[in-house]
Amino acid sequence: MWRELLPIGRHAGSGGYRRYAWTGADAECREWFREQAEARGLAYEVDRNGNQWAWLGDPAAGDAVVTGSHLDSVPDGGAFDGPLGVVSSFAALDELRGRGTRFTRPLALVNFGDEEGARFGLACVGSRLAAGRLTAEQAHRLTDGDGVALPRAMEAAGYDPEAIGPDPERLARIGAFVELHVEQGRALDLSGDRVGVASAIWPHGRWRFDFRGEANHAGTTRLVDRRDPMLSYAQTVLAARREAELAGAVATFGKVAVEPNGVNAIPSLVRGWLDSRAADQETLDEVVGGVEKAAREYATAHGIDLDVVRESFTPVVEFDHALRDELARILGKDTGLTVPVLGTGAGHDAGILSGRIPTAMLFVRNPTGVSHSPAEFAAEDDCVAGVRALADVLEGLACR
Repeated sequence: MWRELLPIGRHAGSGGYRRYAWTGADAECREWFREQAEARGLAYEVDRNGNQWAWLGDPAAGDAVVTGSHLDSVPDGGAFDGPLGVVSSFAALDELRGRGTRFTRPLALVNFGDEEGARFGLACVGSRLAAGRLTAEQAHRLTDGDGVALPRAMEAAGYDPEAIGPDPERLARIGAFVELHVEQGRALDLSGDRVGVASAIWPHGRWRFDFRGEANHAGTTRLVDRRDPMLSYAQTVLAARREAELAGAVATFGKVAVEPNGVNAIPSLVRGWLDSRAADQETLDEVVGGVEKAAREYATAHGIDLDVVRESFTPVVEFDHALRDELARILGKDTGLTVPVLGTGAGHDAGILSGRIPTAMLFVRNPTGVSHSPAEFAAEDDCVAGVRALADVLEGLACR
């Protein structure tokens, strides 16, 4: 399965993946999921929001155990973020069938659409829509960098954008959702464990900073006469690093757009996107507030106009304690070992769904800690350990 999926959407130059929502690469991934489901005799369906489902047992019976993740990527992302969870879900089912497992609850495997938000700027669109965390009206206003609206992109891919919206009936069928994911950090590598259980997702969000100055000639405009928004932006980037270090949080300006974007032109607009995350809400507010305060001071000093817009936000997510503890019990049952429980600064579909259904996560060791990069990696034996752990969890939950 891994070899089949590996070349889809891979960029020859960077070696990373460009599997953006409702593009050709996304369509290939979705077809791969459908083929895997049908090859195993699972009932395949696509919900109103474009999320793919593969069912074993009767969905209408309710109290289903669901596992899976996503197949899309960030720009030039790695091979493991998302796909490892989807591949592992199919592999875990194969493992359980090999054991002769008999399920007493329905089981479903899922591929949530547009988790990374790489194309339309909002993460977890498929699960947000399903959970009612994003309205159809809000989704219809999303556009990509080329001005293509989400409805038009969905329609071009063969889906009905008028159908999107909350899906409470589907969520009501689910008794537990467990998402396996490669760890996006080095906690497991440092502890020497192959698999861990998630405790919580840090609160996090994205803020857009628009610095507006005055376009002019780079060669003829005196320095003292310039209203250059790039200076304010550059100082704000440094301020973000400083505020994050002081608070023990993280803050990143990872995307920037410049107008008119000419080598010999002073910019009229520099638009930068801040991603910030912290262990608690108070710390996150402190960091973002500090960055905005510094940005406004720099902008005033350079004669620059500044607008700050919060584009997305996810509060702290405490995974269901009972389910989390059950996962740890199942995984430690035969070994007697304590399974590490760790928090994460990365958002996931499991976090979005946690407000509607019990959710939990398993992490697989990442020896480098690198993620959202072509260098993202997990060793094969650790991935196999993850599959077996997921199989044990599904057996423990769905065969009671």
